[in-house]
Amino acid sequence: MADLLTETVLPEDLKKFEKIYHDQLYKNDVTPKAQFDYAWCLVRSKYPADIQKGIVLFEELYRTHEEGQRDYMYYLAIGNARLKEYNKALNYVRMFLSVEPGNQQVLTLQEMIKKKMEKEGMFGMAVAGGAILAVGAIVGVGMALASKGKS
Repeated sequence: MADLLTETVLPEDLKKFEKIYHDQLYKNDVTPKAQFDYAWCLVRSKYPADIQKGIVLFEELYRTHEEGQRDYMYYLAIGNARLKEYNKALNYVRMFLSVEPGNQQVLTLQEMIKKKMEKEGMFGMAVAGGAILAVGAIVGVGMALASKGKS
């Protein structure tokens, strides 16, 4: 499982699935399988632009093919985590777990993402950022109440 966030696609696999996808795209008849295979290769690329392209393809599949949504959410979480978009990744994990709460593979992915956030100091920033927003909201409400009392 640890390899999921660092594993890269073999260049020949990427070329193979890219060709299938583009041949179908040229004929204006892309199958969900061809799009999925190409997106999965892109998400495992070492290049952020490829990963982003894979995410876009998975997002499109998620919107248009209900039967595979569970898989699309999982791979969207992986792609976003690889781009260090950890909050987006965790949102996809939460969406998945709301449908299938006991899925061990997704629970493990969630822990991996949280560990990466902690390692990069982002988990603390997200918590601190939330606390600052909460304090700001409390101060704002307090000031509004205080000014209301003066009127």
